[in-house]
Amino acid sequence: MSGHSKWSTIKRKKGEKDGARAKIFTKISREILVCVRENGSADPNNNSRLRDIIAKAKANNIPGDNIERLLKKAQGGGENSNYENCVYEGYGPGGVAVMVDCLTDNRNRTAGEIRHYFDKYGGNMGTAGCVSFMFTQKGVVVLDNADDDADGDALMEHAIEAGARDFAFEDGVIEVYTEPSDVGSVADALTERGYAVLSAEAEQVPSSYTTLSDEEQVKKMTTLLEMLDDNDDVQNVWHNWD
Repeated sequence: MSGHSKWSTIKRKKGEKDGARAKIFTKISREILVCVRENGSADPNNNSRLRDIIAKAKANNIPGDNIERLLKKAQGGGENSNYENCVYEGYGPGGVAVMVDCLTDNRNRTAGEIRHYFDKYGGNMGTAGCVSFMFTQKGVVVLDNADDDADGDALMEHAIEAGARDFAFEDGVIEVYTEPSDVGSVADALTERGYAVLSAEAEQVPSSYTTLSDEEQVKKMTTLLEMLDDNDDVQNVWHNWD
């Protein structure tokens, strides 16, 4: 799943900067508020989606005290803004399939901004369903393996015991695949086993990948992903760039 790993690496490097960490906190805060509003519970034991978001927050090094404050705020009604979820689909340079998952309080503004990014960096935004058929939702737990010293046999045993379906070694990370509803519990179990969880969430995983060999297309695709990720309304970006 090298396309996913490549973008995980970009986001981890960006996440080392204070400004990027602040954006991550803002996006996860919004996600928690909307999840509690829609499901009516700020208790992760009774709200599996919230449990997964909390796992994601922990993987992004958001302190437990901050998470607790967010849960109290959400239970008290949270922000007045009425955010809604929307997904935009399109093609990046060289035909790379891209899905952009957003939470927005102004659908027209967000659609215009996403379309502008696609147009400016060599792609085009399409209609609903134009690329989503190329993706399958899976739980993805990304483990740190920067030193490339993980024991594959032990990991396989621990991952299966935790409820995982599959795993793959990539550049500096290990990706563990689960059912979407199991991602939080699998991440918690592997954390207890001593693995460093870098991210844990349900994602859209592509069935095939597109390779870019032209340097200009690579540059534009990288910039497109960065611009999308920097947008406050964008929660997740999925693509099939290898």
